[in-house]
Amino acid sequence: MKRRDFIGAIAGATAATALTACGNDQSAGANVANAAAAAPQKIHQWKMVTTWPKNFPGLGTGANKIAELITQMSGGRIDVKVYGAGELVGAFEVFDAVSRGNAQLGHAGAYYWKGKIPCASFFSSVPFGLTANEMNAWLYYGGGMELWEEAYKPFGLIPNPGGNAGTQMGGWFNKEINTIDDLKGLKMRIPGLGGEVLKRAGGIPVTLPGGELFTSLQSGAIDALEWVGPYNDLAFGFYKAAKYYYTPGWQEPGTAMECMINEAAYNELPADLQVIVRTAIKAVNGDMLAEYTARNQQALHNLISKHGVQLRHFPDDVLRALKTIAQQVVEEEAKADALSTKVWASQKAFTDSVVPWTTASEQAYLRARAL
Repeated sequence: MKRRDFIGAIAGATAATALTACGNDQSAGANVANAAAAAPQKIHQWKMVTTWPKNFPGLGTGANKIAELITQMSGGRIDVKVYGAGELVGAFEVFDAVSRGNAQLGHAGAYYWKGKIPCASFFSSVPFGLTANEMNAWLYYGGGMELWEEAYKPFGLIPNPGGNAGTQMGGWFNKEINTIDDLKGLKMRIPGLGGEVLKRAGGIPVTLPGGELFTSLQSGAIDALEWVGPYNDLAFGFYKAAKYYYTPGWQEPGTAMECMINEAAYNELPADLQVIVRTAIKAVNGDMLAEYTARNQQALHNLISKHGVQLRHFPDDVLRALKTIAQQVVEEEAKADALSTKVWASQKAFTDSVVPWTTASEQAYLRARAL
């Protein structure tokens, strides 16, 4: 030991002894706390991979906010770097990258992993199912989170709701949809359970990452697409490639985004950092819905008034036909395996219980406001 270090150690010990002798417990406790705070702490370098284009409004920037909050709230003890789709891994490789520990966080939509986990779509959105608020209610207070964690546990992942865009739009088309037959032969980008419904209606569902949508629609590789809503659709310029913009988004009434955590990396964190990670994700889950509510209305106005987009409503007969098909699809998907059956039973029971309240409260008020 160097002489100055030795002297410092003796001085510290002498000071501690003096404080104890004086019975000054409060000061001694403060010194211990200050010493702990001053001690070097491990810096956890984390990567977040996403299925979204880098800095994409809403979805991509929501992932950025999670990373920023974790870094700030932890005082830099967790330093999170975000990678957009294709930067570190492909858009549809996010699940595997986080599962294997190549990244510690992943921001995506659970319905992309239906091929790995049959019940995954139920944790994103069900056609004609729960709205954004209802989905959050089921996840946080209706048993949904416990089931989601059970589904992801074998892959070493901890799922979390990582944002919600609210009720989406029905999509972009270059022809009007007047009857259910107009969907036959239509090649449309539409993922998840909505894609299966389109298939049963005679269409051809296609799954594409966000970065390929505009060129695919413009070139005619696909005939139609649904993405998110006005905020994102305006940013992608879909109005340049399609004439009609349809509502409502029957296929995704309240799609939950996800922020998955590598379980091994999470377990390496001390308890306070674990709380910070989960709290940051939960904060952005609510913030994203507020942002979309604020941005979508202005973007829709711009699409119609500045770019001449023609807003269309799916005819009631088309919606009824799609709803009938959707009910059949969901019931069949629920039979894929035992966990799917359990997840759908939980969500269906919650839906049956919450719809009367939503109808008596929000739906009744919206009707009154429109008078």
